[in-house]
Amino acid sequence: MVRSYNNLWIGLVSFENLLLAASKAQKGKRFKENTAKFNLNLEKELFEIQEELVSKRYVPGKYKEFVIHEPVRRTISAAPYRDRVVHHALCNVIEPLFGRSFIYDSYANRKGKGTHKAVDRFQAYMKRYCYVLKCDIRKYFPSIDHEILYGMLKRRISDREVLWLIGKIIDGSNPQEPVSDYFKGDDLFTPMERRKGLPIGNLTSQFFANGYLDGLDHFVKEELKFRGYLRYVDDFALFGNSKEDLWEARNEVANYLETVRLRLHPRKTRVFPVKSGCDFLGFLVYPHLRRVKPGNVKYFERRMKVLQMAYGTGKITLQEVQRSVQGWIGHARYGNSFRLREKIFSKYGFSRA
Repeated sequence: MVRSYNNLWIGLVSFENLLLAASKAQKGKRFKENTAKFNLNLEKELFEIQEELVSKRYVPGKYKEFVIHEPVRRTISAAPYRDRVVHHALCNVIEPLFGRSFIYDSYANRKGKGTHKAVDRFQAYMKRYCYVLKCDIRKYFPSIDHEILYGMLKRRISDREVLWLIGKIIDGSNPQEPVSDYFKGDDLFTPMERRKGLPIGNLTSQFFANGYLDGLDHFVKEELKFRGYLRYVDDFALFGNSKEDLWEARNEVANYLETVRLRLHPRKTRVFPVKSGCDFLGFLVYPHLRRVKPGNVKYFERRMKVLQMAYGTGKITLQEVQRSVQGWIGHARYGNSFRLREKIFSKYGFSRA
């Protein structure tokens, strides 16, 4: 039986939790204008948020939207800074509760996990099995059903005030890319009547999206009995020594996803030998080798040209350029990509240490 948690609200709205949330929200954004303004009157801002939450007057602000084109075209939604503080305050309280039910091989938005750990595990499974079923969900974030998501959260949380805040955040989601898939029992208007979609860019969206597929993880591990399985948000893979078994599992997974109003991506879901290598989380992964994808190398080159121009015109400092590429330096080291390493270390003069 799934445990339900109560008596969470007092801890959530405590000044200590809000202060912790503010410190997390500003990581990497400390010198941005909206962050600096908030921090200038930090205590006053936090007490205002606390009063709005306690009195149930809190209303999420309007999202700012912008489009990115790498690695694929996506609309990113940025919540106002004070709302991001509220998101962290909520996740501080509920994330540890849900983390207890997650399987070991769920790698997104969890302390001690992440993309590199997921790729390590993916590669370890490649050494143990002959075939992999690589899966991807079609338009995942725009397809997440609000009613189903809220129901999942309600089964784990019985604190009415926390559920009120969760409802505010989910209902405050801005409209996402339209998805008009039909499922068993739908009539002509059902896809238009059901609210769906979470904004990409929110901490809460990432947490909710990870939890939305927790049931799939347990289904694959406990019902289908696959030992070789892992997931990072909507990218997941099953490993085995029989192509037939994996194709059968693909059908079972597709049937399960129908129950939460999701569909597998028809082109990105396939079975193939592990020796052929696999595209996973930005890397080309083989049983004994991994490389950064060529497309990511090209993106880095374009990004560096933009940063160079900004530095040359005095818009940013050399320290800001270096901070911007720190992630790429780690990416290159981890992927052991000679070409990308040379682009960073030789051409742009960053340390190899």
